[in-house]
Amino acid sequence: MKKFILIILFGGIIFAGFKAFQLYNGIKEPNVNLESNQPAYIYIPTGSDYKDVINILYSNNLIINRASFEWVAEKKTYTTNIKPGKYKITNGMSNNSLINLLRSGKQESVRLVFNKIRTKELFASVISRQIEMDSISLVNKLNDIEYLKKYSKNLETAMSLFIPNTYEFYWNTDVDGFMERMLNEYERFWNKSRKKKAANLNMTCEEIITLASIVEEETIKNDEKRRLAGVYINRLNKRMRLQADPTVKFAIGDFNFKRVLNKHLEFDSPYNTYRHAGLPPGPICIPSIASIDAVLDSENHKYYYFCAKDDFSGYHAFAKTLKQHNQNAAKYRSALNRNRIYR
Repeated sequence: MKKFILIILFGGIIFAGFKAFQLYNGIKEPNVNLESNQPAYIYIPTGSDYKDVINILYSNNLIINRASFEWVAEKKTYTTNIKPGKYKITNGMSNNSLINLLRSGKQESVRLVFNKIRTKELFASVISRQIEMDSISLVNKLNDIEYLKKYSKNLETAMSLFIPNTYEFYWNTDVDGFMERMLNEYERFWNKSRKKKAANLNMTCEEIITLASIVEEETIKNDEKRRLAGVYINRLNKRMRLQADPTVKFAIGDFNFKRVLNKHLEFDSPYNTYRHAGLPPGPICIPSIASIDAVLDSENHKYYYFCAKDDFSGYHAFAKTLKQHNQNAAKYRSALNRNRIYR
């Protein structure tokens, strides 16, 4: 009888040890298998539930023992504690470390980048490809007059809020979070020094950005942007129309034609600076920081005209008089004709 009891006790100890070993394996043993030692990233959308997370992990073949993962997830109450975001998964992670990571919400940031963009729709598309926020929600906000008042913008100046750069964002940032961050970056960019330079030009920050957007579209050569900006400031001060070709393209909504013809100049739009004096009502693209600073530090000179050089170098020929300008323009038109560029 004693021997029987000892056998039962011994068997119980073995069984308990086996269960303990299983428990240890379920919690601490590696249960993530990646094809390489490079980390993988998973994206858990806002509003996801536990089943959604399971599908994400399993569809990417990240989990070795699914039963043990689900057991640990239940024990650690992860099933009701889902947090959206981008998470970094490394090879050999245990159920415990993986679930602790997902449950903590300690997500990885993403690098959000944007540069020269012409329209609200394209801008929203570029942003929505980098973070979870959908493009329609951003376009709607940028076209909401009341919403834009919070940022001291209107429908025309809304795009002046965005300073092109590389930013760190959480992937699941929503449209309001994105706009608030952009406002903070805008206010940081427009420091005392830049505001003082704008005031010296008798221009608002929005007007500086609008002029910078024209400079941005006129040249890709940073080393001539200050001179080109000086031409436009000279024309503004003399109450001459800017007659900037990029504003015509923006007004028409066609950015592909290379030659601005007389028929284009007749297009009636407040953005057409051949027909309307002064700056257009808002920027025609998101200008680079180089273009903004070029306007703020524009050259003080006597040039009132410029046109592209006939060598197609990307640089411009500047002129003080209309006669000189017409000579430069004739050379450029001849070069276009020689190269059969008619549109």
